[in-house]
Amino acid sequence: MRYKFAVAAALLALAVAPTGAQEWPAKPVKIIAPFAPGGTADTLGRLVAIKLTESLGQQFVVENRPGAGGLLGSEMVARAAPDGYTLVVSGVASHVVAPALNPNLSFDPLKDFTHIALFGGPPDVLVVSNPTPARTLAEFIAYGKANPGKLSYATPGIGTHGHLVAELLQQRANFKMEHVPYRGAGQAVGDIVGNQIAAGSFTLTSASEHIRAGSMRALAVSSPKRLPEYPDVPTYTELGFPELVTVTWFSLSGPAGMPEAIVKKLNAEVIKALAQPDIRQRLARDAIDPEPLDPAAFVKFIEAETKIWVPIAKASGAKAN
Repeated sequence: MRYKFAVAAALLALAVAPTGAQEWPAKPVKIIAPFAPGGTADTLGRLVAIKLTESLGQQFVVENRPGAGGLLGSEMVARAAPDGYTLVVSGVASHVVAPALNPNLSFDPLKDFTHIALFGGPPDVLVVSNPTPARTLAEFIAYGKANPGKLSYATPGIGTHGHLVAELLQQRANFKMEHVPYRGAGQAVGDIVGNQIAAGSFTLTSASEHIRAGSMRALAVSSPKRLPEYPDVPTYTELGFPELVTVTWFSLSGPAGMPEAIVKKLNAEVIKALAQPDIRQRLARDAIDPEPLDPAAFVKFIEAETKIWVPIAKASGAKAN
């Protein structure tokens, strides 16, 4: 009789026990995209969310929380419960560059997060509005030198990778533009298309549709070689700026202390999602080549990127929003 009671008690305990890593996800999962709709973080977050919803049987919902180069949305996740139900589209802008520009940062971009999986990212592209007279990068630089204080360029915000690439270009080419930071790429790209601002430095994902439509012109791209989709757009390297070979990478992270089983499951599912043919085809359009890293290798990748970009960010003299 005691044995029967013991078995019954054990079964009851399992029935009322809190949901653990084995049952995760037992409810919808929120993914914070810390940039405005229409940018690469938003696009990649939604592509991955659709696949995770399909494979894991719960809704993965993307919520945009832009501001401060990705810091506002990232801070929300750093403070969230580490139960796997609040995640963030992290990346080089929000977890490497913007933190380096903010002396009052409320979180540690490494220690206060569980870094789960690398998405990869597109190269950056320098674009100009159609009325802008420069047809090449050399002409653009010459125009900037001949018209000091008159050339402005847009980015998705202070501390974004597009901002840093443009700042490094100005240092190397010895000319100056006025930086106009936006709260995300969507409005900034729209203002270039609408001829409200002369130029912009964005991810290729943010600008690709308008480049293909002819509503803005691309002068240079930060890929190591010319892209098949854009054979007429030269690389920074071939134009004399070999240090501007880079991508704006994005990733998936959560609060520090997430259960290892959930982290491993998410890592495997993200890698599987990014390998699916329809996703590969969509990413190839913007020259994004996913890199399947396990969580430990991904953390080492972030540490290496931090060593490269933090000194450059600080040397740029830029200040956080």
